[in-house]
Amino acid sequence: MKLSAVIPTINEGRTIGRVIDGLKTLGDIEIIVVDSDSTDDTKEIARLKGAKVINEKKKGYGVAYKRGLSEVTGDIIICMDGDGTYPTEIVKPLIELLEIDNVDFVSGERLTLRTSRNYTTLHYVGNTVLNKTISFLFKYELKDSQSGLWVFRKQIYDRMTNLSDGMSFSQDIKIEAIRLGKLIEVPINYGVRATKSNLRTWRDGLSNLFYIFVKRVNT
Repeated sequence: MKLSAVIPTINEGRTIGRVIDGLKTLGDIEIIVVDSDSTDDTKEIARLKGAKVINEKKKGYGVAYKRGLSEVTGDIIICMDGDGTYPTEIVKPLIELLEIDNVDFVSGERLTLRTSRNYTTLHYVGNTVLNKTISFLFKYELKDSQSGLWVFRKQIYDRMTNLSDGMSFSQDIKIEAIRLGKLIEVPINYGVRATKSNLRTWRDGLSNLFYIFVKRVNT
């Protein structure tokens, strides 16, 4: 089956080349980089490495993903950040698990193997609160609702509805995957960012909590 990868970026020039190189070891793969007006050389490096680059002026994590996912042509889709924190070498085993376990969506889970260096206590507590809220409202058990590494079948994404334009896209897509099919989580080693994070911990955390309730109302 054909593979496609979607990577949202904002000023990831130091790492995007390495991420693309890692994905290209999978063989013939379509790589789409959705860039939100980077001011560094992210777009140039991505193009040089053979990726299709889309400049998306409208801000939003979910906006970027929706734009990129609307362009994919593959049967299996890989989504991951461009900052190098997610190991590209784990992607092949995750793809194989789609077939071995006959599932629709595989999500990398960071909490099991976390350290204080790569995943702070504040982020751990925040993620746990969001996971517990999802469990209470949806009766779905997730260990890492905020993970940004996913491998899934395009056919299940095509059936998803009510996906957020913001950071809560990450939890929305997992809730939809569980609602429509079968999702499994796989522990992964999460890396340390080489660049400044675009995540606004308190603001994004509270926003994601609010949008869990919005998702419940709209589902």
